[in-house]
Amino acid sequence: MRNPQNPTVGIDDLAAYIPSLYLPIATLAEARNIEYAKLNKGLGLEAMAVPDVGEDAATMMANAVRELIDRNQLDPRRIGRIYLGTESALDGAKPTATYALQMLTDYYAPHYGPDAFLHCDVVDLTFACIGAVDAMQNSLDWLRTNPEELAIVVAADNAKYELASTGEYTQGAGAVAVLLSAQPRLLAVDSKWGVATRPVYDFYKPLRRVDKADLIKEVLQLANRNHVDVPALVADLRTRLSHEGVVASNEETLYLHKETPVFDGPYSNACYQQRIREALDHYQAQHEDFSGATQWDKLIFHLPYAYQARRMFGEIFWREQVRGPQAELLREQCGQAPPRKEDFEDQAAFEQAQMGFWRMVSKTPLYREFVAQRIAPGERASSLVGNIYTGSIFLSLMSTLENASDLAPGQQFGFFAYGSGSKSKVFTATLCSGWAERVARFGLMERLQKRQAIDYPTYEALHRGIQREPVGKSAHIFRTQTLDAAGVRSYTCGDLV
Repeated sequence: MRNPQNPTVGIDDLAAYIPSLYLPIATLAEARNIEYAKLNKGLGLEAMAVPDVGEDAATMMANAVRELIDRNQLDPRRIGRIYLGTESALDGAKPTATYALQMLTDYYAPHYGPDAFLHCDVVDLTFACIGAVDAMQNSLDWLRTNPEELAIVVAADNAKYELASTGEYTQGAGAVAVLLSAQPRLLAVDSKWGVATRPVYDFYKPLRRVDKADLIKEVLQLANRNHVDVPALVADLRTRLSHEGVVASNEETLYLHKETPVFDGPYSNACYQQRIREALDHYQAQHEDFSGATQWDKLIFHLPYAYQARRMFGEIFWREQVRGPQAELLREQCGQAPPRKEDFEDQAAFEQAQMGFWRMVSKTPLYREFVAQRIAPGERASSLVGNIYTGSIFLSLMSTLENASDLAPGQQFGFFAYGSGSKSKVFTATLCSGWAERVARFGLMERLQKRQAIDYPTYEALHRGIQREPVGKSAHIFRTQTLDAAGVRSYTCGDLV
């Protein structure tokens, strides 16, 4: 019997908005002179979603939320909160969620009035790729004490890297809106989560300090105007009280924020692997009957690239399976014992040997069968979309629900969330009896097949921000219409197809 003091809460529905444009990975591989098999067979990449002109985290969020509201015939006045997880914020103070609320308010005003969202709590949560999971945990706790309410959590991001960087081919963009409620029809989420946090610099987007004099020098050099006395000019600016423009502002230095990150790929992979292991250990400490992650029917991961999980999970698979009935078979398939720390002169050599052993584990028939059944269904959408930061774990969930052929009510899903900086959370959810009806309405994979491929020059023009007109033909989505000098945005609004 359900405990009324601790009601069942969880995910009632999901809706994804993915930009209609995509760049085939084969096209990027050719432009960068990278072997396609390295990206396709090695990382699982096939295509990356590319935002069109006028698309950003706010418009993608609004598109996803609108689909969720319309599909479920929700009265916006009943929605108690809309929380956004993003690392693609549009402003340093005004939440990106309020930009989306601006669009949604205008859209629903003719039917529900101008105050349809007046009493809806909105906020942004930022912790790299785990921000939306943080928002979901917070909102689920809120629903446990307010079971009559509805909450929507949104993950929306544009995962943009510098051109020709090692992160470029993992790019993607999109938003996933998650409807949360008591007595959910899709997934009931457990209340006890594992967490592991360590402050590291594996991936970040800093406010970069730039001396005003250096900036002026660089601009003048580009303009071949090297005769200007920059120190005198800066000294004059230093005495002014006016704050018009950028360079003429009062400060001695400027702080620049770029969309693209500072990152160390191998180090971030190591942090990912360590955090999910530590969070899993914390989860296990709270569940006396827990025998291991390999007992879960499906595993849902944050996927910076499609094959990240299968490449990172080998260590946990070995650790759990070597204690089970298939231990001898697994050892036989590996062909050697794991390295021992005492056999190596330094830590680096030991860690290198460990990585080699985990790769060997990942090539065993036992592990490959495990991946095919438990992990691979969640990779398919990621292969076609790319990384969408906060939304990647929810896209993996939708992909699993659409692509797995052996789902049944009562099955348990294990989630491994990760955010650089860095933090992991591990939690579980149970598939509800109404899951099939909800999933039948996703249409995710079908819509991904209907997108418009673009060529490399178009991709580069969009990436550099020099494309002025939308490339896609559809007008039936939210887009940014204007952005004035003060930073105020206006939007166009249409009906989703």
